[in-house]
Amino acid sequence: MSLSIVNDPLRESSQQLFERFSSERVLERLRTVTPESDDDIVKLGMEVDAEGRVTKNSLGVYRLAWQAAEHPEWPDMIVAEVEALKQRIQETHGVPLRFVIWAGMGGSIEDKSMYNSVGLLKGGPRLYSLDSTDPAKLKAIFEDMQRISGEQLPDLLRSTLVVGMAMGMTSYEPVVNLERIASLYDKFKIESKPNFIYMTLPGSILDQFAAPRGFTHVPLQPDNGNSTAGRHSAPLTRGSLYPLALAGVDLKAWVAGSALTDEEISTAWKLAAFLHAQGMDGRDKVALLLPRSWAGAGLWTKQDVEESLGKSEAIGIKIVIDEKVRLRSYRRVGDPLQDRAFLAIQRKGEAHPEAKQITELRHAKYPMAMLTFPAATPLSHYMQFMHYVVGGLGYLRRMNFVTQPSVELYKAIASELFAEAKNAGGTAHTPAWMELKRPDARKLGSDLKKLAASRAIEYGELTFFGDMRYNEEGRALRVSLERAADRTFRSRLKMPCDIHEGPAMNHSYHEMIIGHGKCFSIVLIAAKPAHFALAHYEPDYHMAQFLATKMALERRGRHVVAIPVDDLESLDEYFLEVASFL
Repeated sequence: MSLSIVNDPLRESSQQLFERFSSERVLERLRTVTPESDDDIVKLGMEVDAEGRVTKNSLGVYRLAWQAAEHPEWPDMIVAEVEALKQRIQETHGVPLRFVIWAGMGGSIEDKSMYNSVGLLKGGPRLYSLDSTDPAKLKAIFEDMQRISGEQLPDLLRSTLVVGMAMGMTSYEPVVNLERIASLYDKFKIESKPNFIYMTLPGSILDQFAAPRGFTHVPLQPDNGNSTAGRHSAPLTRGSLYPLALAGVDLKAWVAGSALTDEEISTAWKLAAFLHAQGMDGRDKVALLLPRSWAGAGLWTKQDVEESLGKSEAIGIKIVIDEKVRLRSYRRVGDPLQDRAFLAIQRKGEAHPEAKQITELRHAKYPMAMLTFPAATPLSHYMQFMHYVVGGLGYLRRMNFVTQPSVELYKAIASELFAEAKNAGGTAHTPAWMELKRPDARKLGSDLKKLAASRAIEYGELTFFGDMRYNEEGRALRVSLERAADRTFRSRLKMPCDIHEGPAMNHSYHEMIIGHGKCFSIVLIAAKPAHFALAHYEPDYHMAQFLATKMALERRGRHVVAIPVDDLESLDEYFLEVASFL
């Protein structure tokens, strides 16, 4: 592995920051710290209550890799457990396992979506990421299963493993989905216990739901501990290893790949020092340029960084993904408002899809770090490397990188709205929903222009609360939102713009949007949200999450507008009009 940094105007500052890791013996302390230690690392890598007591040691993100070297039996153990799950389904229903529906949010699902995207799961049962309480997503998943199999739903249910995963005590979304899926097994009188497993903390909302139903609880970590945050559950917990084992991935090589040498950890912290120095100097929008073979790792990386480090209004770090590299979309080097830096990831021997653009950026003198991995490097190595980069940034910023306080705010509001909706006869009858209307395009354009000019906003987001992965209309909507982002934020305001689904986004990079701020949020939802009648799945909680996101941002003084979507044509016209006022 090699790291090359070019066009760094803060080279001396970066070097001084990097030298702190050795002079302050950070790696030695990280390896020996305990919850009882009188060490600042406790406050950075563990959950601590108001009285200073450690409530959870969350340094398992590093410890599991160290433990794995002492437990060579772990890969075979995981494979045996997965085979037992498959055997239970075969023995109960007389059919093989063909589908997996993984219900989780944020860190409980992003690694699975990444594995699918980079092709790691091709050898196993088809895995669906159920990271939304939008009934349309579950309906689209079952329709896709029927399309590729030609079979009816009861037969498909027998061949399906349903996994619920939540690493937060208050995560309700997996419960909503598991309850509706379980109701279909009951409807068709299919024995469901062999088909359901769940991973969560003891006493969580998910545990309270699943345990009385006799679903199998699977300890998250191979050491049976609970020392990882959700986004740190990959690459070494059961939540990350089970899908790989089902697909026949070589787990011994995968686990071995997660081990970093001291020199590689030092390289991660050198990168952290570079990124921190750039952020301190105002260049906190980091465009991530990935090789084609790892292109699907963008969102996972974004979540790992932003959810971990987005807590401070004073300093943030925005990971920019899925954006075409165009020099005309950036401010020139030397412009006081130039806020970009670049991180190019390469695999030796593999042509980078943006090699020409990387050369152009270097010649234009933009700050850039280029990290090159050996050709055969497994994805687990990259993931563990990024965990060290995040931990290094947390150390330099004196910031706890394992908590996610802003995520809890929107969850609490969603619960309040959902309770109100039950009394009102549905979320559609609540005042907050009935007051929704599309903001005037002229006013939105004018507001964006003024806020951008004053630097009150520095990036945007277009988040649709609905399915943009499995549903054909949703995929078309994503294309429409890409056009809107290009016409408004990227070309005219020279700002990055995130495009993703809600509420999955709320568990991914929402921590920075609500914590650090400086974002203009445009959240969208279908004017008439979908229902899934067969499963008696209503969109009320999904609608409550949409409203809660808007309200949480408003309570923190963030800039946000909510837009009900009637049709794609009118949405395109609307954003064209908004852009005309920029």
